Amino acid sequence: MIVRGVEIEVSRLSAADAGTEMAIEGTDPAAASRGPATEQTVRDAFARGLLEAQVRHFTSVALGAAEAGRGELTFIAAAKIMVQEAIRVARDGASALRRIVLCCPDEDGFDVFSRTVTGYVSHFLNVLLWGPFSTVDAIIEVSSGIVLVQRKNPPLGFALPGGFVDYGESLEQAVCREAKEETSLDLLDLEQFHTYSEPGRDPRFHTITTVFTARAEGTPRAGDDAASIRTITASEIPDVRFAFDHRRVLDDYLARKAGRTPARGRRD
Repeated sequence: MIVRGVEIEVSRLSAADAGTEMAIEGTDPAAASRGPATEQTVRDAFARGLLEAQVRHFTSVALGAAEAGRGELTFIAAAKIMVQEAIRVARDGASALRRIVLCCPDEDGFDVFSRTVTGYVSHFLNVLLWGPFSTVDAIIEVSSGIVLVQRKNPPLGFALPGGFVDYGESLEQAVCREAKEETSLDLLDLEQFHTYSEPGRDPRFHTITTVFTARAEGTPRAGDDAASIRTITASEIPDVRFAFDHRRVLDDYLARKAGRTPARGRRD
């Protein structure tokens, strides 16, 4: 099973016998002295070991399920923790690691351990990676009105500044970055407005957008994938060709400002 160039294997061997450059057990002597292993202590031990392997530029490591089958840590729980940590490292794509072996030498627990790892990786690759995808949009008010960008790429039309959330980025960081890239504006008084999640709102894929409101000072300038930029007032909205569901978003926003119930409240 390969996740972003990293092969994730399952083995009946112990981590020490798996033939990798480093063996990592989900144990921590200091934590062990305080009681039985828990999900958090095991996860922390694997995370620390994987970080050390990355710092040392190892290409292969083995994770051992030494604590599996004890206390709250079932073989299924151990398998999920191990594969989650392996995927996290693979997904980051920033290390030399190319092989991670998940080891369970316990004969009684190996079958369920192996099925859990295989099923989890398959679900990640075939379901989770295909979305829905997280995006952000900003309703930015400047002195002359609300800022819109004209898209260079399909779906064409005018849209609120926004885009996809990068891995490891908060929604707030993403919307500020996208606004800066597309309009050259720094956002002030940022607040979440609403999340729009209808599967057909984006013709490309199923995207879920969190819309923010903000104000900005200065003159917006088009950048990134914006063909042009403009500001509009409420009276101009009906004459604009919008991409996505951004006409609806602005209608909801203006309804709230006017003290009316936004249409989203009746349709979502």
